[in-house]
Amino acid sequence: MDSTDAERSDTPEWHREGDAIAREFKTTGWPITLMFVNAIGFAAEAADHHPDLQVSWGKVRVSLSTHSSGGVTEKDFALAREIDRIAAASAKKALVRGA
Repeated sequence: MDSTDAERSDTPEWHREGDAIAREFKTTGWPITLMFVNAIGFAAEAADHHPDLQVSWGKVRVSLSTHSSGGVTEKDFALAREIDRIAAASAKKALVRGA
């Protein structure tokens, strides 16, 4: 198993889209969507790595790519794992669930 396979096994809900990895999350409504996006924003700032986000009522789509490297790197997988951790913590309260 190469490092890319290992990284993908840690982030099974994320899928490749061109030069990025992406995942969609569903929330229980607009206020929770905004709180989830803010939590992603704090994690992204801490990692100095910023995702593309599509935000709508009850849904957040996240796309990660290291633009300076022209594709997906460990930074993307690391932030994907952190976003999954945030979603899992929220899911315990039935606020966010994976799509």
